[in-house]
Amino acid sequence: MGRGKIVIKRIENTNSRQVTFSKRRKGLLKKAKELSILCDAQVGVMIFSSTGKLYDYASKASIKATIEEYNKLKGDQLHPANPSSEVKFWKNEVATLQQQLQSLQEDHRKVFTEELASLTIKELQHLENQLEMNLKCIRMKKDEIMMAKIDELRQKGSLIQQENLDLHNQAMCHIKNIQVHGS
Repeated sequence: MGRGKIVIKRIENTNSRQVTFSKRRKGLLKKAKELSILCDAQVGVMIFSSTGKLYDYASKASIKATIEEYNKLKGDQLHPANPSSEVKFWKNEVATLQQQLQSLQEDHRKVFTEELASLTIKELQHLENQLEMNLKCIRMKKDEIMMAKIDELRQKGSLIQQENLDLHNQAMCHIKNIQVHGS
């Protein structure tokens, strides 16, 4: 049986907050060390407690050396030595994104064509139910929009009829005035 989910929010009780901080800090630092050892990765973690105390872990040399390495690498990415390396970077980025898009499109195509044949009756029924529910939601939204549009057109029609009636009454008054004063 797994652990229950907890709501992530500030712990109000000071003692409970300190105990949780201590346990989670130890767990985070342990995970950082394991990541470093298992994957031969350069890892640096800094934690400042609410009292301002610093806890850190650096897999190689010191946390300062890790930060310097980070700044050096990040600076090279943001400000490459020459513009051609920046162009190469963006070309690689575009190529990567195009590959990801192509892969997603292929996955999408498979799901809605080839792989339907490999689904069981139960899976097909579930997919059909989902599609019907989605279609029902789409129809309800369409009907809602159409009803709103109909109401809007009715209101406009009523306003136009009222304006027409007002203009008709004004015209009739104008004609009567001409007949009374003009004859």
